[in-house]
Amino acid sequence: MAVSANRLELLQIADAVAREKSIDRMVVIEAMQDAMEKAAKGRYGAETEIKVEINPRSGETRMWRLLEIVEEVEEPSRQVTLDYARTKSPQAKIGDFLTEPLPPMEFGRIAAQSAKQVIVQKVRDAERDRMFEEYAGRIGEIVNGSVKRVEYGNVIVDLGRGEAIIRRDELIPREMFRYGDRVRAYIYDVRREQRGPQIFLSRTHPQFMAKLFMQEVPEIYDGVITIRSIARDPGSRAKIAVTSNDSSIDPVGACVGMRGSRVQAVVAELQGEKIDIIPWTDNIADLVVSALQPADVAKVVLDEQAERIEVVVPDEQLSLAIGRRGQNVRLASQLIGWDIDILTEQEESERRQKEFTERSS
Repeated sequence: MAVSANRLELLQIADAVAREKSIDRMVVIEAMQDAMEKAAKGRYGAETEIKVEINPRSGETRMWRLLEIVEEVEEPSRQVTLDYARTKSPQAKIGDFLTEPLPPMEFGRIAAQSAKQVIVQKVRDAERDRMFEEYAGRIGEIVNGSVKRVEYGNVIVDLGRGEAIIRRDELIPREMFRYGDRVRAYIYDVRREQRGPQIFLSRTHPQFMAKLFMQEVPEIYDGVITIRSIARDPGSRAKIAVTSNDSSIDPVGACVGMRGSRVQAVVAELQGEKIDIIPWTDNIADLVVSALQPADVAKVVLDEQAERIEVVVPDEQLSLAIGRRGQNVRLASQLIGWDIDILTEQEESERRQKEFTERSS
């Protein structure tokens, strides 16, 4: 292709690439200029300083050689003397650059291939920058995509304008995805890496559940109901504490929905994860009683300095309060942000008896 040739074709190519890759047209034109500069250096010598300019309106291409004005020439391909420069430009002075127009050149096969590589690389870099900027601003959102492939348990998701990854530890346990499956997940991180921007998704993040409730419960979206805390054991059980800014709206009832429709929609997305919804209160004692449901609590003792709570439950309620493999008390502790110790009434009675005996002796 001659540089001076088909001006319209150059602009049409730039427009087509910019549209296809969703990048700025000027980025493509600059990539073309860089490619032409590289190809011209192949003809005039790699040490030659060459400048190419494509007019973005007309497509007209101009090419110059830049020659530095020096007192004594050491590199003839890059430098000229002041005396010579002044024959071309009387105002020339040491340190300036003299521009020398070059004739239009034909790209040979190798030069054209080299130019193509430069354009492809520049466009790829611009595409990566665009993708990073777009998704870095979307951290904290839920996205929909389709499964592109599964590698070593990690799921690669096609988002349409980019690829994302759900690592194995960010998937709900026993969750299986195959090629083409639709998937919803939460963007929790976007990083620039050597092979381009990496978008990290999660289905186990507590905020994934919060965003799902926001989609299902209009009152949360509108800010009438606030999610104050979430604790999850992904795929098994979760506890969520909510509060209402409007005394006429029951936050728990609004999240559950008519016949449980709203909470069931979230449960279905989370592979059957059981969700306990409790009303948030700033009274820690009341909050821990609600958080340990379905167990009944007989007594609560707070150590505010150590942020520790001692909970006394009836003997027959101990296993219910602790939960399977400690799940109930662990989630309650995460929800409140305090450590919780559980005692039975008998254990507390024995301890008080022992303390009384020690004090008496």
